Amino acid sequence: MPGPTPPTPPTPYVHFPGTAREALSFYGDVFGCSVQLHTFEELGRTDGPGDAVAHGYLTDGPVVLFGSDAAGDERPVRCQGMMLSLLGTAAPSILRGWFVRLSEGGHVVDDLQVRPWGDSDGKVIDRFGLHWLVGFQGDGGD
Repeated sequence: MPGPTPPTPPTPYVHFPGTAREALSFYGDVFGCSVQLHTFEELGRTDGPGDAVAHGYLTDGPVVLFGSDAAGDERPVRCQGMMLSLLGTAAPSILRGWFVRLSEGGHVVDDLQVRPWGDSDGKVIDRFGLHWLVGFQGDGGD
């Protein structure tokens, strides 16, 4: 008899300021995910431009993220007091590559580096405004 289904962790759902297609495509490329995009027109919505993204998401990869273009009175994302954590989610060499890619056109808040306690991490705000914490145990000398 199978045991209980493990809980599903929360999944970020980001309202972008008209950049959802570009952002989700970028994240799909960075993380090696497929990207599914559905327009307002396709979903029968009239509260935004027909070609805007009403619902999009990453699939078949190591990162789960939903997003859309902000519509109506929805406010676009502003990351303050929160980071999306990628701590230990892949091999150190992959995490280093993600850090570099996420910093393209963005802002490195804290370089990816070995910390006094021996682990490595760094922080970056990408060009779409999402704040990421990337890290791994040890110095990642893989």
